[in-house]
Amino acid sequence: MGCYKYMQELYKKKQSDVLRFLLRVRCWEYRQLPGIHRSTRPTRPDKARRLGYKAKQGFVIYRVRIRRGGRKRRVRKGITYGKPKTHGVCHLKQKRNLRVIAEGRVGRRCGNLRVLNSYWINQDATYKYFEVILVDPSHTVIRRDPRINWICDSTHKRRELRGLTSAGRKARGFHRKGKGVHKIRPSRMAAWRRNNRISLRRYR
Repeated sequence: MGCYKYMQELYKKKQSDVLRFLLRVRCWEYRQLPGIHRSTRPTRPDKARRLGYKAKQGFVIYRVRIRRGGRKRRVRKGITYGKPKTHGVCHLKQKRNLRVIAEGRVGRRCGNLRVLNSYWINQDATYKYFEVILVDPSHTVIRRDPRINWICDSTHKRRELRGLTSAGRKARGFHRKGKGVHKIRPSRMAAWRRNNRISLRRYR
């Protein structure tokens, strides 16, 4: 086995003494840093490379922390008005997962870069920490590489906010197949249109 394979096996056992100590020390370090900051190199190079990262010009790693848990409804004094269905303030869950939110925040910070992918690196009682892989679409090295220059196309602008990254596709339910998921492809709205609109063709 190569080096990256050993690292991959190590991260599969997060309760081991080695990884518990390592994560605890790194988590203390991350708490002292800003909420979004650039990292010189990936914390998990094996995971980053599996998600498309290359140690070459044009690739950037950003580290971001997201507060854990659900969110309260943003209403004044907890008063929602209206029907009882909308009265909930606490115990509300977001439809998007925390990794999608992390990608969105980094994407807004770095408007000239494209979000390629992201992965979990750490967590404590308050925060989850992710690293986001970004690509510079205007860099010559990226534009000349046939394996990554697809991201330079204008259709991939703001892909993290449109649910096109791996985390976004998971939030939309695309990591599931088969029975019970026929109403989400190609998207929930398109499936709804297909099932609810009447098609009155001229010759029918």
